[in-house]
Amino acid sequence: MYYNIITLAKLELCMPYRNADKARPRMGRRHRHWRESLMAVMEAGKEDSPTTEIHVGHRLHELRSAQGLSIRSLAEMSGLNFNTLSLIENEKSSPSVSTLQRLAQALGVPITAFFDVVSDKRDVIYQKAGERPQANFSYGSLEDLGHGLMLGNGIPLLITLEPGAGSGPDSIVHTGQEFVYCLEGCMTYTVAGQEYILDAGDSLIFQAHLAHRWENKSNSLLRSILILCPSDENDRSAEQHFMAEQIKE
Repeated sequence: MYYNIITLAKLELCMPYRNADKARPRMGRRHRHWRESLMAVMEAGKEDSPTTEIHVGHRLHELRSAQGLSIRSLAEMSGLNFNTLSLIENEKSSPSVSTLQRLAQALGVPITAFFDVVSDKRDVIYQKAGERPQANFSYGSLEDLGHGLMLGNGIPLLITLEPGAGSGPDSIVHTGQEFVYCLEGCMTYTVAGQEYILDAGDSLIFQAHLAHRWENKSNSLLRSILILCPSDENDRSAEQHFMAEQIKE
């Protein structure tokens, strides 16, 4: 079966998470959900939404085995039939999206885990200008400067904003810290009611639990480096910054 990646990603953003049993291995997932949240934003902003063939059975087997679960145990946890799960893992049956949701909740993983693409981990990322992963949102774009390599808990992003673009009328609140460095143009950040004007070369860092919003009030293009450093694995700061409809005053 073919699954639309964007459909699954959007479902993942709305799906509640069930905490996995503390006795089971956590598979190094501390900030995995945050990374997948950002990737969902990046995918949603691409010009063309790809449709990809996903080998769900193989991924299900990997996820189940990593937690030391038998098929029967997973069947009981998810409320699904043992034979159904066996057929899925052997690629003899294609699960519906609702089935994937039930499996994801039982395993304590986001639904996007079923279409993760495993790639070689790299210690060095070198990117030429114009060759970075890029996504467009309302009145701007973002580029992933890390491309899979994180700065501790954070991911560096290159943000481009058209004149008049902003994060919207509502303030943003999330976990961890936020850092911004203005490369070109003029950016206005409002943090806890205080307005900060960032010209080229200026920077700002703050605790992200403080209500904040941003805007390009100038008449020229704005480019800045933004580093979001969440302290919670289920942080949704990427969607708060870029999934909502940005305004243009």
